[in-house]
Amino acid sequence: MPSFDIVSEVDFAEVDNALQNLTREISVRYDFKGSKSTAEHKDGVITVFADDDLKLKQMHEILRSNLNKRGIQPGQIDYQKVEPAAGQSVRQNIVVKEGIEKELAKKIVKEIKSAKMKVQVAIQGEELRVTGKKRDDLQAAMQFVRDMGLEQPVQFKNFRD
Repeated sequence: MPSFDIVSEVDFAEVDNALQNLTREISVRYDFKGSKSTAEHKDGVITVFADDDLKLKQMHEILRSNLNKRGIQPGQIDYQKVEPAAGQSVRQNIVVKEGIEKELAKKIVKEIKSAKMKVQVAIQGEELRVTGKKRDDLQAAMQFVRDMGLEQPVQFKNFRD
């Protein structure tokens, strides 16, 4: 029986490359001269340190553009609360979302079932398995999920005939 998986994955090597580009750009920009602004990545969380709120916002713009160039969409990034650090400096954690949360998975399943498609959807941890009798039904389900306009980007993997 044909099937495929709906997943939400991030290539963390690309996240590291984007952070290296951010660090390189900060080191050559005039407005960051003498600044102690840095960014580091650990276990799916990017921690950004900046001298003040203005530099933090500039770092966000640079990071967002570098991540976008690397194929990581804005829906996969979750900005946490800005925390004050020593003196005037600020710190912010940015979570890189991976996997489909239960609420979003349930929403996708409900939408597919309400569309009365000839496929079955099963939640398997942080991914969804879609099975059907015909390849065309699965491709219609893929297009339906793409057209849903989800806030978190999803990919389709393991298409089996």
